[in-house]
Amino acid sequence: MLFENITMSDFKKGLKKTKTLIIPFGTVEEHGSHLPLSTDTMQVYEVVKEAAKRVSVFVAPPIHYGVLTSTRNHAGSIGVSANTLRMLTRDIIKSAYHKGLRNFILISGHAGNIHMSALREVGEELIDEIDDVKIAVISEYDMIRKESDKFVETKDDGHAGEIETSRLLYLAPHLVKGRAKEEYPKLPKPFLVRDKVKYWKGGVWGNPVKATREKGKKLFLFSVDRVVEIVKKIEKIK
Repeated sequence: MLFENITMSDFKKGLKKTKTLIIPFGTVEEHGSHLPLSTDTMQVYEVVKEAAKRVSVFVAPPIHYGVLTSTRNHAGSIGVSANTLRMLTRDIIKSAYHKGLRNFILISGHAGNIHMSALREVGEELIDEIDDVKIAVISEYDMIRKESDKFVETKDDGHAGEIETSRLLYLAPHLVKGRAKEEYPKLPKPFLVRDKVKYWKGGVWGNPVKATREKGKKLFLFSVDRVVEIVKKIEKIK
């Protein structure tokens, strides 16, 4: 049940079937010269919408903005602070809780460390504050990473590379503008740098040239199956 499509009456009826809400998180973030800025959002939202066809669950509209670090200087990347993400997530969950929802699956198409830490921090705080709330925090990309190792050819594929390009070729091929060349960031770890573009000009981590629609479909369907499993598990946990 997608919040954007249901009525007040539908919501009341839906609560008799499930008290679980999936909240998808994405970004407005560069994904090389070949993928759209909404790549993270599209991937995760399409997955949870498909999962909602297979199991009774509420799905919130995606949060389109996230915490950006290594990509924040690139053209088109527009992010929010970790504090903003924490406060927004907290407010959404508390409001939904007061409307009768009890189980919350926070699933992010963006796997940035600070971004994911902000979501986990909110989850940890709320399970201490509210006795009967259940919260799962998931990086959708990390969830499929092991599965991708079975057929993805690029060993160190991370951002706008073989995996994400394959997924967009399946989900929205009309938005894929050719292929950017293989690239990997050369950030001088462990040092923090202001001008990240200097060390990562193309904004690609991996090899988009090896992407195929068939690989994207496999990853999409695998992710959908995992989300369905998580929905079923969270409703059984006591």
